[in-house]
Amino acid sequence: MVGKELDQPRKADENPPLARTEVHESAIANQNSRPAGTVSKLPVLVALEHARKPRRWLRIGIGLLVTLFAAGGGFYLWQHSRSQLPAGISFGNGRLVGDEIDIDTKFAGRIAEMHADIGDMVTAGQVLAVMDTRDIQQTLEKSEAQAKLAQRTIEEANANLAQQQTQQILAVQEMDRAAALIKDGFVTQEQFDQQKQALDAANAGLIAAEKRVAEAKHALEAAQHDVGLYKVNIADNTLVAPRPGRIQYRIKNIGEVLPAGGKVFTMLDIGYVYMDIYLPPVQAGKVKIGTDARILLDAHPNTPIPANVYFIANQAQFTPKMVDVQSEDDKLMFRIRVRIDPDRSRAHADAVRSGLPGVAYLRVDPAVVWPKNLQGAP
Repeated sequence: MVGKELDQPRKADENPPLARTEVHESAIANQNSRPAGTVSKLPVLVALEHARKPRRWLRIGIGLLVTLFAAGGGFYLWQHSRSQLPAGISFGNGRLVGDEIDIDTKFAGRIAEMHADIGDMVTAGQVLAVMDTRDIQQTLEKSEAQAKLAQRTIEEANANLAQQQTQQILAVQEMDRAAALIKDGFVTQEQFDQQKQALDAANAGLIAAEKRVAEAKHALEAAQHDVGLYKVNIADNTLVAPRPGRIQYRIKNIGEVLPAGGKVFTMLDIGYVYMDIYLPPVQAGKVKIGTDARILLDAHPNTPIPANVYFIANQAQFTPKMVDVQSEDDKLMFRIRVRIDPDRSRAHADAVRSGLPGVAYLRVDPAVVWPKNLQGAP
């Protein structure tokens, strides 16, 4: 009996590790099967993160769909509004551009004065900057001194010419007397030959004096040309606005040294404002120089700007990427420039903005009446 009792605990102790393992696995399984509301030692954030990801992607997908529908609706309205245009009106999109003018230096030098800055409205002939011209000024003074010296040389040559003229007159008179006296024998042949040689020398001296006068005059003209050249160079070192416009960029500042052709300003010519559009061959063939046009800017959709066709390309080109085509078959397009009247653009100089997107409408049929939204001021 005692041996059996001792054997029973041994048998009971043979399987304890297996029992604990089963209990532990069962407990883990029970914890995994517990609802989210029960207390558990496992972090609940893992389950929430997996639950949030589908919702986030759902919101992103909905937002993309809304954006696509809005873009499609806007494109449809854009096409629909243009499909209502009369048959005699063509259109194309582009950007309003003002002609840019670079104000550069003609010679290398240092900027001595600045009289304009970015954003300033300038008039034609207004001084924008002045370069340092002290070296050219010194050369100019040297040329002026040489011109004065040439003038004095001319005066001296003229005096010498007058002297040679008197000697030549005297030689002619003596030769005439010798010719008259030799007939009567009062002058020997030797004396007659001497008078003739004196006359020839006087004539040669007179010619030489005349040549010296002409040479002195040429020297004066050369000196005067140098003076004029240096004055032109000094004037060219004064940078002025060639046309009325607005300063867009000030590239350099006072005191900086620039090479020949160095850029100081970039200005916008408000008298040359245009928009380049591209039309397919069927429509471009109907457009002529001077065709009446209207420009509608995206920033001012209710304000049509009167304009005219200023340029038509002679050769078609591939459609630029930024151009909205009306048909996928439009591979080759003609560039057409629509320009605003210079007086009108100058009158609205403060409103000119280069780079504004918009649409230009061309009335290729003069008999067609502009729609109400395109009836701008004449």
